[in-house]
Amino acid sequence: MHLLLTGICGFVGSTLAKALIAEPWVSSIVGIDNFSRAGSELNRLPLRDLGIRIIAGDIRCQSDIDSLPKCDYVIDAAANPSVLAGVDGKTSSRQLIEHNLAGTINILEYCKRHQAGFVLLSTSRVYSIPGLANLKMKVVNDAFVPDPNQQFPDGITVNGVSEAYSTHPPVSLYGSTKVTSEHLALEYGSTFDFPVWVNRCGVMAGAGQFGHPAQGIFAYWIHSFREGKPLKYIGFGGHGHQVRDCLHPRDLVPLLNSQLSALSPSPSASRPSLPAPRPRLYNLSGGIASSMSLAQLTAWCTQRYPNSPTINSLPSALSPSPSAHSSPSSRPFDIPWMVLDETHSTRSWDWHPETSAVQILYEIAVFADQNPDWLKECST
Repeated sequence: MHLLLTGICGFVGSTLAKALIAEPWVSSIVGIDNFSRAGSELNRLPLRDLGIRIIAGDIRCQSDIDSLPKCDYVIDAAANPSVLAGVDGKTSSRQLIEHNLAGTINILEYCKRHQAGFVLLSTSRVYSIPGLANLKMKVVNDAFVPDPNQQFPDGITVNGVSEAYSTHPPVSLYGSTKVTSEHLALEYGSTFDFPVWVNRCGVMAGAGQFGHPAQGIFAYWIHSFREGKPLKYIGFGGHGHQVRDCLHPRDLVPLLNSQLSALSPSPSASRPSLPAPRPRLYNLSGGIASSMSLAQLTAWCTQRYPNSPTINSLPSALSPSPSAHSSPSSRPFDIPWMVLDETHSTRSWDWHPETSAVQILYEIAVFADQNPDWLKECST
């Protein structure tokens, strides 16, 4: 199978490409990237050394799309992944929409023209913020846990947020671009008869992730500890109790193999036909088992780097009040707890992530030890 990966030199795209090129069912990989993200240039040569063709181009530009070779499947990993994108004063709302929505439309037109399948890597941030923000929380072991005695919104339980939970606005501009891309992808696939899968992923994390808090808080936190950079807790009282799950991108490969092969030969063409009727949208994460709070992550980092001056910039778990370096007030789009319930994907595909949260943390830390100036390297 010949694959096209958008955003191939980003963390997720490059990690997937390195894993996929080793799979016997993958014949070739072509990737496109505009190298706008700091650090992405560092992935170009390692991917080329694996025999992967890298095209410098922008999926927002039709002429760049027209130059792409015909492939069997597109895996779309190109996006501005920050929930604050378009409202943080660093990127415009129009840029966000052009990157995350207009670019997706151009790729869908490519799939229509070449009858290629399409996999959209979406996000947990498509889910409606008010219901999540208003969940009643308890603090257990320095982390928020939903109070089991409350009346949960449909689609949310103590085990996480399922695909049944609302995507009604507000979800942030970022979340809106992704959920709109989901709808368009499914419509294009249905209308123009090509296979589409939508995979909503938890927080991606692993070695080599770029050092930016909006693009990977787990890696950013560990690299900051390793390099002695100041950190602070933001929102929810400034104690770091907010919780996220994490997922290693390479753990998507077995699922992608199942999704891309869940097709039967078309009698009228060499390309695969649509899969048998089944859900096209799935949550993918490590669930509760892979979740942790910032305070718990800080405790792990403190053990790993006990002499880091970063420790002095964060409040102790024993402190009744946040330090002067923390910000108790929450920002727009902040939520206390986001854990995806992956039950649907497990039942449908017998899929389980293979890399635990602790393994992910150790992998990042080893990489940080080997790349002691990583935050600087991937910010220039």
